[in-house]
Amino acid sequence: MTTNPALERLGVTASPLALLLLGRESDPGSERGVDCPGDLPPAADPQLAERAAAAKAALGDDVFVLGHHYQRDDVIAFADVTGDSFKLAQQAAARPDASSIVFCGVHFMAESADILTADHQQVILPDLAAGCSMADMATAEQVAQAWDDLLDAGVAADTVPVSYMNSSAAIKAFTGRHGGTICTSSNAERALGWAFGERRGKRVVFLPDQHLGRNTAIDRMGMSEADCVVYDPRRPGGGLTRAQLRDARMILWRGHCSVHGRFTRQCVDEVRARVPQVQVLVHPECQREVVAAADLVGSTEYIIKVVDEAPSGSVFAVGTELNLVQRLANRHPDKKIVFLDRTVCFCSTMNRIDMPHLVWTLEALARGETVNRITVDPEVATYARKALDQMLALP
Repeated sequence: MTTNPALERLGVTASPLALLLLGRESDPGSERGVDCPGDLPPAADPQLAERAAAAKAALGDDVFVLGHHYQRDDVIAFADVTGDSFKLAQQAAARPDASSIVFCGVHFMAESADILTADHQQVILPDLAAGCSMADMATAEQVAQAWDDLLDAGVAADTVPVSYMNSSAAIKAFTGRHGGTICTSSNAERALGWAFGERRGKRVVFLPDQHLGRNTAIDRMGMSEADCVVYDPRRPGGGLTRAQLRDARMILWRGHCSVHGRFTRQCVDEVRARVPQVQVLVHPECQREVVAAADLVGSTEYIIKVVDEAPSGSVFAVGTELNLVQRLANRHPDKKIVFLDRTVCFCSTMNRIDMPHLVWTLEALARGETVNRITVDPEVATYARKALDQMLALP
């Protein structure tokens, strides 16, 4: 196996797992996969950057390219704006002159952009297989069953749904129908404060990420582990008794991020032993044991801000997606930045948005063709927009 000097600098050993060529092959046992109509440019084409630049220039202001922080560098180079999922959806809505929004992210992000943009705008996801394992852990049918369980337990009337931005449009619509709100990792505390305060809920059902919900409840809202229960959609009644549902303040959906969920307390202990004066900086999607052991915890935007503003010579072990950690290390050669885990792969679905897919998308638009348009059912969009608007109205 060949080594990668850039990854070695971050303290990372490449995973020995074989990876399928993005967009061309699929593993039915682990990923959805997708066949693209037409041929993608070859991945090794040295002219990909030139072709992307030419197509983007030809499109001018008619196209607006959004790039999530977790995207690979060669794709980010063509983004008009970079940011987290909600910031990018807001930016799309703020550009009504762009008839085409190319979202270099994952499916739920493109859905949110379609909900927030005008009818004359089209949102395009370069690879339809760019999904999110966390978002897929809560389906509309499962959440409807969970609400029925709350009704049966007699607690639905004073339970408020709070759904993470990393959820499907259908889950956001469920949240809007039941008077809840969407949150991000940046404003989860404000969302819970609203749910328990102005909304006067006795409890919150938080989905689909149990770790963000638990960490926010304990670290920001003064709750304890005993206030939290986990609803498992694969078990009858979520695996909870009626008494547990009645007594809980936080009903956490059994979901997680496949990237952040792999960090462990052992990773924290190992990096502290290996790297002198290190500060451990992690995302709140990490497991409770990791967050409790870290020095600093916050959203993607917070992580970037901390590293950018830290003095020269600072040392960080960062627990979030590897593309972003690499980018921060390259941007700050005067600081020592390592990855929290010694062995990890990139977010596989986020990395499906590669240069061949981006070029294919932009060149199709330049020919007057639309590929991979993301559209949300109007009724679903109406209720999802209600939940998103409630988030925007949070104090």
